[in-house]
Amino acid sequence: MATVPSSIQTSYHTRSNSFPSRSRPLTSEVDEHLSRLASSDSASTSSSLNHKLSRVQDLHDCIEKMLQLPFSQQILSQEQQRECVDELLNGSLKLLDVCATAKDALLQVKECTLELQSVLCRKRGVTKGFVNEVRKYLTSKKAAKKSILKALQNLKHKENKQSTVVTETGSIVSLLREVQAVTLNVVQSLLAFTFGPEKESQMIRWSMVAKLLHPKRVSCEGEEHINEMEIVDASLQSLATSKSDMKQIEKVQNELKLSESCIQDFEEGLEGLFRRLIKVRVNILNTLNH
Repeated sequence: MATVPSSIQTSYHTRSNSFPSRSRPLTSEVDEHLSRLASSDSASTSSSLNHKLSRVQDLHDCIEKMLQLPFSQQILSQEQQRECVDELLNGSLKLLDVCATAKDALLQVKECTLELQSVLCRKRGVTKGFVNEVRKYLTSKKAAKKSILKALQNLKHKENKQSTVVTETGSIVSLLREVQAVTLNVVQSLLAFTFGPEKESQMIRWSMVAKLLHPKRVSCEGEEHINEMEIVDASLQSLATSKSDMKQIEKVQNELKLSESCIQDFEEGLEGLFRRLIKVRVNILNTLNH
């Protein structure tokens, strides 16, 4: 869904001289997090996404410490930086909105997943009730994706209008912009993994079917290409539209459990990120109010 701007990737090693020596160890730590997040391969498994979520949380912990330094507070409170700081605050608000929408969407899908597991356990087979729950699950994911795309479009509209004027002394402002861009990239990767890309191509749909039909081949090629959410969606559609035996049903039950666990991990990661986004926003607001 998102790519990290190339300007971000070239700024890590030119920033340290703009900060006082006291803050340079912290600046180096921030740069390390940013560099790894920006240069890492596109996360294609739940475990790699969880690792990225953890790293972006660590990044925000560092930013919170940096915002408490007198130098940072002095820069942010300067009148000539006010427009840029206002844009940062607006961006943080929209990031919070995206995270909140994503959390609600994940909760909705998790509830549908639990209901599907319950129906399969109670009925011990594919019934009309199960087929209805599959439709409800797929409809829920479609509606959730629509809400998420709307929130992302609002954020992209903000990015297009963002001012490009940042003075030399405003390097902390530039840094905060980079953090917001990288954070958005991680969140979008998570959402694309869970709900599918913004525009799902025919090639992607065939890939999902191939994983369902040839699970052993996928396993041999490497787990890094397995998307638990795609697999369970394809399995549910197959189970609801064709004859099945207990072996297939048990397979889907196991996939639903994996999907539930995956969603739970994402929920916890997003909640941790949400709290840190609030802390960073509060720090900036406190600086402006003093």
